[in-house]
Amino acid sequence: MFLAVWPLLAHGQPGQDLAARMRSGRCVVLMRHAQTDPGVGDPPDFDLAQCATQRNLNEAGRSQARAAGAWFRERGLQPSVVLTSAWCRCIDTAQLAFGRHETWPPLNSSFGRGDARNRARPLLLERLSRVGAGRFEVWVTHQVNIGAFIGESTAMGEGVLVDTAGKVMGRSNFA
Repeated sequence: MFLAVWPLLAHGQPGQDLAARMRSGRCVVLMRHAQTDPGVGDPPDFDLAQCATQRNLNEAGRSQARAAGAWFRERGLQPSVVLTSAWCRCIDTAQLAFGRHETWPPLNSSFGRGDARNRARPLLLERLSRVGAGRFEVWVTHQVNIGAFIGESTAMGEGVLVDTAGKVMGRSNFA
C-alpha cells in the first residue's frame, strides 16, 4: 500500500509525524469526501434526503474511504468525534472510514451559497478552539468549504490537519 504523507516542511514544522501530531491533540482533520463520479456540485433537483439524487461515491471512493479508515486504525488513532456534512458522499466517507458520524450543518456544502460560507466560518473556529489536548476530531466536508477555510485546494479523500487556530500543520491522502 502506498503511503503519501507530505512532510510538514511547507508549513513550518519539518519532520514532525502527522500521526504523532494527531495524538497530541488540539487539532482537526478537515477531510474532503472520497472520490465521486466526475462532476461539480449536484444535479439541479437534488434532495439531501435522497442519496440517489446526489453525486455520490463511486467504487474507487468507497475503497478510498475504507483505506483512510485503515490508515487511522493502523496507527491507533481514534478521533474523539467524526462530524460530517449532511451530503451522502460525506456521510458515506465517514461511515466507511470510521464507522460513525454526526452531521453538523456548518460542514454542509457552501457551493453557490457564499452566505453559508460566511456564517459557517466563526462556528468552525469556535469549535476548533475547544478541541483539547490529547483529542482530535475529523470533519468530513467539501472542497469549497475547505478551500474557503484554509485558502488551499484539496483532492477527494485528502485531509488537512489544522490546529485550534485553523493553521495548516500537514496533509495526507491516508492511502
